[in-house]
Amino acid sequence: MELKGKIERIGTVDVTGSGFKKRELVIRTDEQYPQFISVEFLQDKTELLNNYKTGDSVKVSINIRGREWIDKYGEKKYFNSISGWKIESA
Repeated sequence: MELKGKIERIGTVDVTGSGFKKRELVIRTDEQYPQFISVEFLQDKTELLNNYKTGDSVKVSINIRGREWIDKYGEKKYFNSISGWKIESA
């Protein structure tokens, strides 16, 4: 899938003690009713954001991921995330 829009914000690199890297990109879509979509870039993909800044028009290739989690009461919960794997100027 792809998202197109302007960069609203690029989050800082978040590195935990385990060496895990994550950066957040927020895109404002170019629609009649713009949406603000948060996309996470993980590990080596965090470096893809180095050449972009707020206001740039971009096209981002994404994967939508879903997870199931069972809480302490045995109830199933579901979570979604949007992961970016490619970004280019639009």
